[in-house]
Amino acid sequence: MMITTTENIPGREVKEVLGVVFGCCVQTKHLGKDLRAAGRTIIGGESKAYTELMEEARRTAMQRMIQDAKGLGADAVVCMRYATAQTMKGAAEIIAFGTAVKTF
Repeated sequence: MMITTTENIPGREVKEVLGVVFGCCVQTKHLGKDLRAAGRTIIGGESKAYTELMEEARRTAMQRMIQDAKGLGADAVVCMRYATAQTMKGAAEIIAFGTAVKTF
């Protein structure tokens, strides 16, 4: 499955637009890691626990979007984007979305 943030895929033409597809993930971290991350706010620096949280959520949201696109019979997703929000303290929501298409 080809995924792109652009409207076009070089060397391919869109023959059918199948619709908007989504993948969503709300990810939380273990309390122990959350407490260590809170300590980082005092001394500064990267919070590896939250970096991992966001990376896991991004991958999961992307995979769910791809599954949604495959369910429509797509072979590509164009104009792919991410959106994020904090749904509660220590939780991150990532939404992957784009337009599912068939190409030739």
